[in-house]
Amino acid sequence: MVSLNLFLNDILHRVVLIKNHFANHSSDIVLAFCILVAGYVFYRATSTLFRKLLLRSRMQDAFARLLIDNVYKAFIAVLAVISAAGQLGINITAPLAGLGILGIAVGFAAQDSLSNIIAGFLIFSDKPFRVRDYVTIGNNYGRVELITMRSTRIRTQDNKYVVIPNQKVINDILIDHSTNGDTRLIVPVSISYDASIDAAREAILSEFANIEGVLKKPAADVVVDLLAESGVNLLARFWIANAADERKYHFVGTEAVKRALDAGNISIAYPHMQIISKDARNGA
Repeated sequence: MVSLNLFLNDILHRVVLIKNHFANHSSDIVLAFCILVAGYVFYRATSTLFRKLLLRSRMQDAFARLLIDNVYKAFIAVLAVISAAGQLGINITAPLAGLGILGIAVGFAAQDSLSNIIAGFLIFSDKPFRVRDYVTIGNNYGRVELITMRSTRIRTQDNKYVVIPNQKVINDILIDHSTNGDTRLIVPVSISYDASIDAAREAILSEFANIEGVLKKPAADVVVDLLAESGVNLLARFWIANAADERKYHFVGTEAVKRALDAGNISIAYPHMQIISKDARNGA
């Protein structure tokens, strides 16, 4: 019974101490809370203006949003917490030093992530492509859906979502198919040496003219690329207006070339070897 009374008295004593502490520092607590609220209000009031200024400087919207929603928000939050803690008399020098050491250790452990983040800044500043552009990165072709600090995400023609680390993006060969608007497609084909180049050209161009979506200007053309061992290599070239349709029209154009050559009775070259015996040559 005595131990229970002592326990209850101890709890009551602690409650009184906490009550007196809050009573003595109520103004500091209220002020610290006001500092946190002011920090939030300041962020909300300035973030929109800050974003407009960044966009006016021709910064990409994705990068501006990333800076404001992450870096700027974290900066304001840290300042508000430090100010509020100082108002309550909390010494945060030691915790900050500990966080600094922890940050160095984490930095060494996450070098790849930091490299991707730095690469993300380079992508946003260099602007090799934008969201909704059609790009080829390595062996991946598709539309850019999202650019973050760590990765670039593209949607392929097969509706697959490919996440590519930003470090690979800046180190690999990149092709932006959407930068200059109209896109030219090239269909290579080889005809036999017995076939007429002019007849093949006329047949292919006539077939291209019937494909909806192939531009009239710039005009399609067929050029000789190489006099190869087994045939004459041609390049059938035509233009489309939208890079999003590049893969689709590549298939359509290839089929059109085959159909045109079949209709014109123009034989496609194939590898072959002609053997002449020594006896036959001597007899000749």
